[in-house]
Amino acid sequence: MTWSFLLFAGSALLGLGLAMDAFSVSIANGLANPGMPRSKICTMAGVFAFFQALMPLLGWFCVHNLAERFAVFERFVPRIAFLLLGFIGINMLIEGIRKNEKTEGQDRLSAAVLLVQGIATSIDALSVGFTISEYELPQALACALVIAAVTFALCASGVLIGKKFGMALADKAQIFGGMILIGIGIEILLQGIL
Repeated sequence: MTWSFLLFAGSALLGLGLAMDAFSVSIANGLANPGMPRSKICTMAGVFAFFQALMPLLGWFCVHNLAERFAVFERFVPRIAFLLLGFIGINMLIEGIRKNEKTEGQDRLSAAVLLVQGIATSIDALSVGFTISEYELPQALACALVIAAVTFALCASGVLIGKKFGMALADKAQIFGGMILIGIGIEILLQGIL
């Protein structure tokens, strides 16, 4: 594949498609954490962007080196994403329902939760490695960087949208955010099965 405008335009479109789950989770995070500072927004968007870039590169590597083994794993990707997002969503629901004073001042978006969300929302991007398998390594890296940039912008925007509505919903925001994460997990599972 040669360098062209189509390489970057196609990568941007891939980024838009891949980042929709991360964008939705970002809205849920903004809803659940309406007081999230800018540094945390950038960290969250950065984690999502990192994983959205890493997974297609891993997929590309698998196509070039481990194609037979990856094909077996591919059918489990939706189930893994469903389990991870479902687990986080159920925990958010439980926390929101309890309204425990101990959790009132705590940061609900810990590093571990953010890491699991990043992996769960990007695991389906492994299959993009098949889409970009004809790229040489430099083009695959460029594609991954464009995907990361698009993801970062969408996720930062998603948090801001969620924060705006999170302030209005206040005590119901965490329950709503948990329901969104569970819904995204179910959607990924159903898409993978169907």
